Amino acid sequence: MLTCQSDSFSLDPAVHYLNCAYMSPLPLRVEEAGIRAIRAKRNPALIQQSDFFSGPQSVKRLFAQLIGAENASSISLLPSVSYGIATAAKNVPVRKGQNIVLLHEQFPSNVYTWQRVASDARVAIRTVKLPSSGTNRSRAWTDAILEQIDSDTAVVAMPIVHWTDGTLFDVAAIGRKAHKFGAALILDGTQSVGALPFDVQEVRPDALIVGGYKWLMGPYSCGLAYWGDRFANGVPLEENWINRLGSENFAGLVDYQAGYELGATRFDVGEKSNFALLPMLNEALCMLLEWGPQNIQNYLSNLLQPWEDSSRNLGFQLGPSSSRGSHLFGLHLPPNLDVERVKNALISKSVSVSVRGKAIRVAPHVYNTSEDMQALVDALEVSLTY
Repeated sequence: MLTCQSDSFSLDPAVHYLNCAYMSPLPLRVEEAGIRAIRAKRNPALIQQSDFFSGPQSVKRLFAQLIGAENASSISLLPSVSYGIATAAKNVPVRKGQNIVLLHEQFPSNVYTWQRVASDARVAIRTVKLPSSGTNRSRAWTDAILEQIDSDTAVVAMPIVHWTDGTLFDVAAIGRKAHKFGAALILDGTQSVGALPFDVQEVRPDALIVGGYKWLMGPYSCGLAYWGDRFANGVPLEENWINRLGSENFAGLVDYQAGYELGATRFDVGEKSNFALLPMLNEALCMLLEWGPQNIQNYLSNLLQPWEDSSRNLGFQLGPSSSRGSHLFGLHLPPNLDVERVKNALISKSVSVSVRGKAIRVAPHVYNTSEDMQALVDALEVSLTY
């Protein structure tokens, strides 16, 4: 059983940080890995040619283990989610008369690229909203997505959980229907992978793209992607030297190669061997594998249980645990309660959360305690009396 890990971080004890979906605090051991990595650049003669490849390969192996991929050859390194989405879009053929299925108010990094594709190919975008009826947001929204997938669907691009309120989608069922019609399933796992168990063998996405600075507990500008068989012979977004065959032979780099390295390496970003950031991400992934996403969920579920009834009794709406993860959820306000009043009350109690859409987004992690949750309840109660 995972216990509170607050000692693994250097958070300000005066602030109740319930905002990991905004940005994770840097664990101490990840911070230390970054400091060691920065200092190593003092003497670049000590950086070996093999280090250009061993660092990326280690990160890929760890991420493959985290998501249940068979091996690291299906993983690529990215600077951002938008980079991964653009890579996917470059390799998914979309014809006039087809459609692309997106979610209402999903994060823009997985929207703008598809808007461009739709405009260029003259295809329709089907934006699926949460149905007004139904008490289980997860089931109702999943069913609505399934209804929009048909023989003309080219792409279904969506998150595993909604970034504004944590609504959990049955992406396995969505993937089965998408693949029935030959459509590609492109998942953004940034707000779930690392804190919520996910298995690519079960879900079978065509691509899973994850930013590293939230639930992977790593640095900014560093992410990862899993690529399925659909992309086995894909074309990368950029042509860089280190992804070509024989790139380990620095003396032979001017013997230009037409072929790419095997697997998803072709999709790696240029300068992927980032000697400051990769050691940090590597350490973060090691830590997450030690903790285990299911253990993280169990810790947070136990943390939240006594608090959920308190929030509901105050009139705030919180979906059942079956429709969301315990790491990310939205508190929907009682009627006639102004969101600014809630924000001011949260500030007065030094509670750090986010306002996303019409929900107060709460995102705890294993550094949080019952005191943090009580501070949130106190702030919600204060907001009703302003």
